[in-house]
Amino acid sequence: KLEKKSLVSYIHIGQPSLAMQAKFGTAPKVQLNDSYKTTKDILDFVAAERDKLNESDRASMTICLKADGMTKMGIITDVKQELRRANALKLSYAASKSMGY
Repeated sequence: KLEKKSLVSYIHIGQPSLAMQAKFGTAPKVQLNDSYKTTKDILDFVAAERDKLNESDRASMTICLKADGMTKMGIITDVKQELRRANALKLSYAASKSMGY
């Protein structure tokens, strides 16, 4: 259980919503906070999120990966590799109920 949710930064991976598919297509995208980015932007994202935190809280920073159930593992692996390069090793995974399972 996450005790301080302010220490959690979210990375969403999956297809854009129907409203955004006209602009971004149907291929899975990486969303860092509220904007679509590439996996190469993850280093800067993690650094910016760390800078927002107090010095004492930086070691407790957690990255939460929220991925669509239909997302291929290739893009998730790419994101995880970039997180390793950024030394963001504390991960949590979020899932939602879908299709009644």
